[in-house]
Amino acid sequence: MPLPAPILDDRSFQQLRDELVRRIPVYAPEWTDHNPSDPGITLIELFAFLGENLLFRFNQLPDATKLAFLRLLEIPLRPASVATAMVSVTTKEAAGTLVPAGTSAVAGKVTFETEDEVHAWPLSAQAVVRAATLPPAPEEKEAWDFLVRARDARRLSATERPAYYSNRFVPADPTAPGAVPVDPREAVDSMVWVAVIGAKEADRGRLAGGILNVGVVFDEDLAGAAPAPCPRGFVPPSPSMTWQISTGRLSAGGAPLYRSLALVGDTTRGLTRRGVVRLQLPASAADMGDFAPPDPDLRGSGDLPPDLDDEKATAALLFWLRVFRQGDDAPFDRLLWVGANATAVHQSRKALPEFLGTGNAQPDQVHRLVNRPVIEGSLVLQVEEAGQWVRWLEVSGLDASGEDDRHYVLDPEAGEVRFGNGVRGRAPQIGERIRAVEYRYGGGPEGNVAAGAISKLDGIASLKVANVLPATGGAPAETVAEGLERIPAEFRRHDRAVASSDFRELARATPGGGVGRAETLPLYHPPTGQDPAAGVVTVVIWPREDLRHPSAPMPTRTLQQAVCAWLDVRRLVTTELYVVAPKYVKVAVAVGVHVKAGYGVEAVRRWVELVLRQYLAPLPPYGPEGEGWPLGRRVYGPELEAAALQVEGVEYLEGLSVARLAADGVSWTTGPVGMSHEQVPELAVITVVEGPPLAPGVGVAPPEAARTPIPIPVIKDVC
Repeated sequence: MPLPAPILDDRSFQQLRDELVRRIPVYAPEWTDHNPSDPGITLIELFAFLGENLLFRFNQLPDATKLAFLRLLEIPLRPASVATAMVSVTTKEAAGTLVPAGTSAVAGKVTFETEDEVHAWPLSAQAVVRAATLPPAPEEKEAWDFLVRARDARRLSATERPAYYSNRFVPADPTAPGAVPVDPREAVDSMVWVAVIGAKEADRGRLAGGILNVGVVFDEDLAGAAPAPCPRGFVPPSPSMTWQISTGRLSAGGAPLYRSLALVGDTTRGLTRRGVVRLQLPASAADMGDFAPPDPDLRGSGDLPPDLDDEKATAALLFWLRVFRQGDDAPFDRLLWVGANATAVHQSRKALPEFLGTGNAQPDQVHRLVNRPVIEGSLVLQVEEAGQWVRWLEVSGLDASGEDDRHYVLDPEAGEVRFGNGVRGRAPQIGERIRAVEYRYGGGPEGNVAAGAISKLDGIASLKVANVLPATGGAPAETVAEGLERIPAEFRRHDRAVASSDFRELARATPGGGVGRAETLPLYHPPTGQDPAAGVVTVVIWPREDLRHPSAPMPTRTLQQAVCAWLDVRRLVTTELYVVAPKYVKVAVAVGVHVKAGYGVEAVRRWVELVLRQYLAPLPPYGPEGEGWPLGRRVYGPELEAAALQVEGVEYLEGLSVARLAADGVSWTTGPVGMSHEQVPELAVITVVEGPPLAPGVGVAPPEAARTPIPIPVIKDVC
């Protein structure tokens, strides 16, 4: 537990004065005038004032000692984390506009910088998957006639079996209501098609030889995802993928011809995570175009691209892109957004070169940067040695450094650079100048802006920019009080995850992860459910907040990967680590209360509902003990009754029932709700009424008389 900060003497000025006055009859009984006008009382008040100041200074010793421990252990405060987002750039310039990497993008007062170079073209993209489906029934005449014409035009042989599909379009606005991710694993051809739509036919000529940025965002929802172990200290190789472009030409046999494209850059690691794919377009406009089959009924069949439902988009179609895996590589995850002219942005700014100072040959020299917090890994520091600037290397600690190693340690939160003592790490000598060639700084929760908030590019007025999804990852810097509280834990685990509590505490401390709660299930193997399983540790994580599922917060895929990477370098080599989302069991609670006289029924009902929601909540500071509902703890009616009776205004409960959602997803089973060791409750339905309770899972409908009548016009004949 954290070391407490005791108040060694908490007496105030008034208490010290009164205590001194009460001692007067003991030491000076002849002194009988104790009024404030007496000169002796004035001296007593003066000494009480000085004593209070002395006690205040004395009470700072515990905090000062703990700060000294923090410095001796070389435990810096954790810096603010940087928010990131995916943006799409649009322009009306026919030749496009180049946006260099590092261009500032603004969302109000928050500044972001682009990570990739992007050439913004006057075009858009629409991704579609040909998802497998059943053929229409003959009764659906229009759809059936279209199907018959397509089969006749394809001239299928007796051995060829048709694969029926329907178009599933990836949402153009993933934040719109009803936007649903598209699963490429349902595709009949194992491909993702991207229609590139422009304004004019002449755009193909301007695009020739250019570079097209395609942004890809995968679904972050972990619900239903199969648990997989965290990577063991290495980045797995990117799976192979092939990007092709439609040439608009058909072979002699009528087959469409496609051309493979070269990858200029890929931050998606083979379409395994969100990022940007940069494609080199053909040098000739003749190698880009849409297909015009001899029979219109052939469109969308065979190897031809799918048909767009929008006639306007079809008329402006420039060409098709398609991407697919090679060999036995895993299929793509569910797609949430695919767009053109995309680039990632991060909440940071590039600092100008700085002169930090001059070496003095003393051990443990410290120099401070102008801006902070510093983004880790971004500092380029040089020291002038014999008239030449030599770059020094940033390390996490100087314990393994030799006397001639040009190493330094950076405290990113304080923006301080510390050099060695001549034994562990070289110290800059007298007259050697020190400079920071470049570094980046920024971060904080203000970077978590909403979708569409990033709207301007600094210095480029002709372009429009928008982030398609909210920015994520920004977190505040650690306070001094928080740093002091983790001293005992840091000293106990030495930045290593061995015990069950180590995994839990380190998972909560994931930088920028936004972990609201973490629990450890030792010896539990999620894929098989085996318990005990030797060498296996499972960490269940909750996000700090989830606006989409407030009653059942679920971590995102990005959060899971961040916790995996943070714990991976701190676990034992023999530990098989899983980071998983919690499993929720839907429960319903029905309460009947009897309200005390003089209290409002509606207010008491709302308070009881709020108390029960907080009592069953999975995140701190709620739950039975303030740490969220414990994993595996059953939901028992009498326990909830005790919580509801604490509400002021409740005289007694006329009944309380608990139920869980049955396997059919409709009915409810009344009784105590048991949990497995990886489950927590999700309060799906709660009803609080005055009088006898309703059945669990049944909502309260408004009275019939309160419903607003629906106006129905009546047309009258007029002579």
